[in-house]
Parts: sequence; structure tokens; C-alpha cells
Amino acid sequence: MTAILADIGGTNTRVALADGKQVRPNSIAKFANAEFDSLEPILKRYLAEAGIPSVEGACVAAAGPVRGGVAEMTNLSWIIDHAQLTRATGASKVAILNDLQAQGQALGHIAPEYLRPIVGGSAVPNSSMLVVGLGTGVNAAPVHNTPWGRVVPPSECGHTSMPIRDARDLQLAQFIETYGDHAHGFAGVEDALAGRGLERLYAFVANEAGTPMARSSAEIMAELTDGGVLALKAARLYVHILGATLGNLALTHLPYGGIFLIGGMARALTPYMADMGLAQALCDKGRFHDFLQGFPVWVVEDDYAALTGCAAYLANGGQG
Repeated sequence: MTAILADIGGTNTRVALADGKQVRPNSIAKFANAEFDSLEPILKRYLAEAGIPSVEGACVAAAGPVRGGVAEMTNLSWIIDHAQLTRATGASKVAILNDLQAQGQALGHIAPEYLRPIVGGSAVPNSSMLVVGLGTGVNAAPVHNTPWGRVVPPSECGHTSMPIRDARDLQLAQFIETYGDHAHGFAGVEDALAGRGLERLYAFVANEAGTPMARSSAEIMAELTDGGVLALKAARLYVHILGATLGNLALTHLPYGGIFLIGGMARALTPYMADMGLAQALCDKGRFHDFLQGFPVWVVEDDYAALTGCAAYLANGGQG
């Protein structure tokens, strides 16, 4: 089955063709979402430029909740449904997944060189796994292998409460509730761990230091590379909150097959996670400390994993 695939983020959409589970490596193209008013013209343009009038299957991964076969983007004013995909591609078999579901479907199909170990441990073959997205937004999804196939339930857990372990965490949550143009009176996981989240953490540590200032995430990463004190403090706080969040998710889903971090923020902070205590923060759950040492963590460095997951889902008979 020839299929068209799309990975729709808040800023860009990646599109590719696949033959069964195999994504055509030279078929991947990227489109700036700001230049289009919906997904449909992107898919039509892609197929027209490829000289392909229609395909048999279409599967998209959307960065937002999917309900009743309809995706509503969280950080983009697009709504995607089956009728739109069918009109744009002529496909008789279509599927719409949350982006984390697509990433979960990709696990096991990602080349080992694209997996960077961060926290050691022994993964149990064919066990449940967890994929965690850290980018423009934040989300996570469990991955269950069953005798009837792989199941990746949808989730929007990036909008649950930011974990609070001590008085400083509480101060941070109260700061996030009111800081900046996007404050909404609530400190969620995404508000601390997304790209804008790093900006909030930097503002918090700058305020603590008595030198209130704001920096973009790109500026913070540049300062971090140069060893800037405030950037280092913000990154360490980020890793602390990330570890606490991963510990909560590990206890909820028991991913004996491992935890897989994806997204731009995960890759950007990969060099700092181990030294800044990710493993210690993950395991900081009292009497369950030793239990949590059994969950290995990797960073996925494959930008096109969601496309691979879409291809695998369709090829395995997935629809909806």
C-alpha cells in the first residue's frame, strides 16, 4: 500500500510517502504552517509536485487531542478530519493519530543509532513503554504490546499539574501561574517543560537572583552553551521537574520496556540531563526509590519517527 503521511507540529508540517511500513527516505518535505490555512492544501500541493494523483492510504500525526476521528491542534487553529484527508489525497484508508500515538507506534522501528541512552537500566522485551514529547508542547503516552497488536492510548497529560516536591517547587508554580502573556492561572507540566516553559524557569531564577529579566528559549540555550550562571540554574530546574514528572508517569504506567523522550527540548538538553541529576529526580519517590531505578530512559534523535509510526500503524491495519 502506498500511503501519504504527515507529522503536524505547531510550527511545521512534515510530509512523506511510504510503501507499507517503509517511509521513502527521499520523499520527506517540510512546510511552514503559517503559509497555509489548513492541512488540505499542503497535502494537495505535495501530491501535485510529486506527480501523484492519489494514494491508497493516508495517516497524520497531529499535535493535539483526537476525538471521534477529529484532531484539533493545540497550538494551531486547524481542525483535521477524515473527509479532509480523503478530499486531499483520494485515499480509501485514512487514520488520524495524536502525535504521541504516532511516536509510540514508531518504537521498535527506530534505528539504534538514533537512540541516546540517558538513564541506565535493563528494558524488558515486549513490555509496556512510555513516550514523552518535549517541544512546543508537552505530552506523553503509554505504549502497550498485546497479542492483538500494539495499543497507544491518546493522552493530554502535559496539562496536568506541575509536580511539587518542596517549598521552592511551590514558589515556582505560583510564579508560573501569573508570569508572562500566556499565564492562565495554572501551573501545568507543559507550562514548565515546553519551550516557553524554559523561558518561565529562566525568569524565575533571574527573579530569585534579584535581577529580573526575560530571555527567549534560543537565547537561554546559547547562554547555557557559554556556561551562563542563570541559564545553568534554569536548566538544572528543568531537569529536576522533568525527572519528577517522569517518575510520576513511570509509577502510573510501569514502562518496563523503557521511557523514550522526543522533541526539540529533549534533544537540546540531552547533554545536561545526566550531570544535572535526571535519574535522581526520577527516583525521588521515597520508599519506591529503588523500584524506579529499573526504568531506562533514552532520547530519540530521529526527527522523522512520527512519520515512521504513521506508516507502521497503517501497514498493521490501523484505521480511525
